Amino acid sequence: MAHQNRKSGFTIVELLVVVSIIALLIALLLPAVQKGRDKALVTQSFANLKNLASANEVYAADWGDRQFTCIPDDFGTVNGNCGQYITQIACPPQLLLGYDGNGIWGYFLGGGKCTLVPDAGCGNIVVYFPMNLASNDSYGTWRLPGLKAFNAYLNNKFYDPILYAPKDRVPLETVAKYFTSPSEFTSAGGVIEESSYCWSPAAMYDAKVFKRNAATLNGQGFTAPNTLPAGYRSPPVSRCKYTSLKTRMIEHNWLQKPPNQITNPGFTGGTTPWFFNHGYTSEPVSLFFDGHIELVGCLRAQQAEQRAGRLWSRNTPVGATGYFGAQSYDFLVNTSFHVLTTDGIEGRDVLGIEG
Repeated sequence: MAHQNRKSGFTIVELLVVVSIIALLIALLLPAVQKGRDKALVTQSFANLKNLASANEVYAADWGDRQFTCIPDDFGTVNGNCGQYITQIACPPQLLLGYDGNGIWGYFLGGGKCTLVPDAGCGNIVVYFPMNLASNDSYGTWRLPGLKAFNAYLNNKFYDPILYAPKDRVPLETVAKYFTSPSEFTSAGGVIEESSYCWSPAAMYDAKVFKRNAATLNGQGFTAPNTLPAGYRSPPVSRCKYTSLKTRMIEHNWLQKPPNQITNPGFTGGTTPWFFNHGYTSEPVSLFFDGHIELVGCLRAQQAEQRAGRLWSRNTPVGATGYFGAQSYDFLVNTSFHVLTTDGIEGRDVLGIEG
């Protein structure tokens, strides 16, 4: 008796069912995979800030419990005049970035008693200030924990992985390739990409600069550091009254729950990312003065203000909208916590359960 061989296989219907099941499984699993990947990146940012917390503590141990600073303590005695200071008093330590194999890079000052680079002038003095409060560009040391004077407490590199959050795509596109370089600094491209993390500039000035004043609107406060003999003296960490409520370092850019558009069209050039205070849903990973690290949302900071009054000052030269508040993503966000904290290191950026 002859046997007839039959080829086994799938019918079109069966194949469609299998494809549908696979698609359903992918749809169910992909969000979990993405969520797990996102959590891993946030965890790495927590680890970075833990390392930075240790570096801050060691720096403070070496410098009389002081906050990191690059501006001389007595700079207010000449009303903040750089030319007068370097001519009559002293040349501040040069603000160095590091060696690139050929020479050393830095934000140099020159003239007067600064004889090593006599032609440099005072154009870079704005970087020596914790934050440029004379105008709304707001640049300063607070954005540069990669400086040689501080990275000595890390790995002695300006472009170090510890200084860049893994979700901070804009600077990483430029600097990630330098992480394996043996050089302290690289000048390739001629563009400096700041760290993902920034200090609280309000906590880098003497607390009197941002001291609350009942005579001003809603008790907020600001006194120009140029008018205070010790205005530029960075305060000791021990002056922090609310160690679990005052931020010390945070992610500068909007990395948690960001909009789809990475760069902010409110800035010229189209290459500047959104900042942490530009969105109502933003939650930067934040290091507090007591050493604990957590996500702190702009919503939480705004609710704290509603409960306790002005926790950040609107009457600084930066303006009523705060730190680039005019470039915000939405109209719901209105905060410059961490940056312009009322009472400086003695103030609060958020409130506890009891307020």
